[in-house]
This record gives sequence, C-alpha cells and structure tokens, in this order.
Amino acid sequence: MMYAVRFFAMQIENIRHIGIVVQDLQTSLAFYQDLLGFRIQRRMKEKGAFIDKILGFGDVEVTTLKMKIPGNQVMIELLHYHHPRQSGENIPRKVNAVGIGHIALTVANIFDVYQQLSAVGVEFISPPQLAPDQSVRVAFCQAPEGTYIELVEQING
Repeated sequence: MMYAVRFFAMQIENIRHIGIVVQDLQTSLAFYQDLLGFRIQRRMKEKGAFIDKILGFGDVEVTTLKMKIPGNQVMIELLHYHHPRQSGENIPRKVNAVGIGHIALTVANIFDVYQQLSAVGVEFISPPQLAPDQSVRVAFCQAPEGTYIELVEQING
C-alpha cells in the first residue's frame, strides 16, 4: 500500500507503550523485571465489550502488565492472551524480520550488562561493538520469547 504524501495537523505527544505478546508470562516477567529492571506500573485482566471491540475478537481475555524503567516515561506492555490464544507458533525471529525489529535501551556500562546477562544464559548476537563513528557501543540479545533487545552505551566525547 502506498500512502500519498500529506502533512497532517496532528502532533504525536509521546510513545505511550510498546506491546509485546508473550506465551509464558512468568518467564517474560522475570526477564524484563529481574534482569532489565522494568517495574510493574499496572497489572490488569481485561475482558468484555470494550476490549472485544477494539481488538476485533469475541470473548477476549488478556492479562496485561504495563512496565517501565524507574524515572522513564516510555512503557512496555506484556500481553498474555488466555482467549483467543496467541496465533502462530513461536518461530525463531531474525533481527531483520518485517515488523517491530527490536527495543533499544540505553545502559550506563554495556560491558557490565553484557557480562551479567550472559552469566544467566541470555544469548547475544555478538559481544558489544563500537560503532564506526565511536559514539556508541551496541549489543543485541533476545528476550525469552524472541523479542530483540538492543543495548546501547553512549560514549562521552
């Protein structure tokens, strides 16, 4: 689908949250909370006419966990569907798959984070790498259900 170039008067104020559908809520919660430091802001079990209407399904029942890093505005939302069940198989994703490719998080010391996450079994594509312009160090890992996480350390200079 091609979109005609138009300028709209609307103004995006903020990214509210990034939704991540998960099959194993406890494992994903442990990753985002215990390893990455996200904190639960709100836990809800949603069902009824409103959620059915906005999602276009009938008889929806979903547990949602809105989480954020303390002192930060942007939230992630873990969604575990009890009904209808998640569609498709948990097929391993590649970082260049169509759709949302990753979530980027700024960290203070990427080598410390890399070592801590590696020590508990989190797999990385590669160790931290220095960008060609030497402005950042970057490493990609995956959450338990395949979401790529880009860790970025800004280099002062």
